[in-house]
Amino acid sequence: MPVEIRLLAWSCLLGLVHVIAASASGLQQRGGYAWAASNRDGRTPEVTGAAARLEKASKNFFETFPIFASLVLACAVTGRHNTAVVLGAYLYFFARLIYLPLFGFGIPKVRSIVWGVSIVGILFVLWGLFIKILPYSS
Repeated sequence: MPVEIRLLAWSCLLGLVHVIAASASGLQQRGGYAWAASNRDGRTPEVTGAAARLEKASKNFFETFPIFASLVLACAVTGRHNTAVVLGAYLYFFARLIYLPLFGFGIPKVRSIVWGVSIVGILFVLWGLFIKILPYSS
């Protein structure tokens, strides 16, 4: 299995971690398991602090993940397994992995830099899709 596909799978798992972290962190502020098991009619109660930040981090992840996933799959379908694609996949995954706790703990400037690294990762994958580069060898 190409490393970029493996990193895509790990990114899918990371997406699940985002969903679980966001929902679990705000559960008590919203009324606990009784609220979670209810029909949730009406407006969803707002959360604050780390719970709100984790929700924002999750939303942010799912804004970039479809682009990353689409590009990695396009590279796989077209046989573009090269250094730019692999480097981009590593940059994206590890930046997104670091981004979640940085946002959760409220570390703003470093978080923004790490977000930028994940975007650079996406751009590398895009570049590797269109530009003929030396094939990647592990």
